[in-house]
Amino acid sequence: MLLIPAIDLKEGRCVRLKQGLMDQATVFSDSPAEMALHWRNQGARRLHLVDLNGAFAGVPQNFPAIKEILAAVAKDIPVQLGGGIRDLGTIEKYLDLGLTDVIIGTAAVKNPEFVREACKAFPGQIIVGLDAKDGMVAIDGWATVTEHHVVDLAKRFEDDGVNSIIYTDIGRDGMMSGVNIEATVKLAQSVNIPIIASGGLTNLDDIHALCAVEKEGVSGAITGRAIYEGSIDFAQAQKLADSLA
Repeated sequence: MLLIPAIDLKEGRCVRLKQGLMDQATVFSDSPAEMALHWRNQGARRLHLVDLNGAFAGVPQNFPAIKEILAAVAKDIPVQLGGGIRDLGTIEKYLDLGLTDVIIGTAAVKNPEFVREACKAFPGQIIVGLDAKDGMVAIDGWATVTEHHVVDLAKRFEDDGVNSIIYTDIGRDGMMSGVNIEATVKLAQSVNIPIIASGGLTNLDDIHALCAVEKEGVSGAITGRAIYEGSIDFAQAQKLADSLA
């Protein structure tokens, strides 16, 4: 089970939101690149970046901070990024900088054909991000809840070549209320694409619970507020996950 520290970017700073609300942001660092180095030094084997402003605007908004992060750590560990990625040109720009994978979220819902095109253009480097509230997919920085059920939508990408799906339970994100194991496993069992869990990771009990369902197709978990506020020691958690493999 791969644990992936999240670095959420808002106006060039590292923040965490509660349930995706931009006015509920807690600033954890004015230097995202230093934070990236910190997690690398703690043993992170991959980083998860989110351009929060980009997710709402529909175009990249934190490019300087992303460039600094990649310059600092991309030579050592893979880095994935979501938020505001709506066209092939943006994907190419990021990959040329050293990004390993790009996450297509809102555009995957509004234009599923874009995912297929991206997978053909950049094979093995496309992740789909599906964020859901009560099982229904949300888009545009979670501002709009659609009529698409997350399982039904995920199945549409099975033959496109995406390397994984990040599934976020909006109701749990940033709330320190535990991972929605049941919904995550249901999604993993419904598709042939590895699922990365996101939202609600709180303590080592969640690590145990996630590792117990790894064989169902849950390949990793993104962690944010818990490692920033100290309810999880990242290095200890990854060591535990490795021991349970």
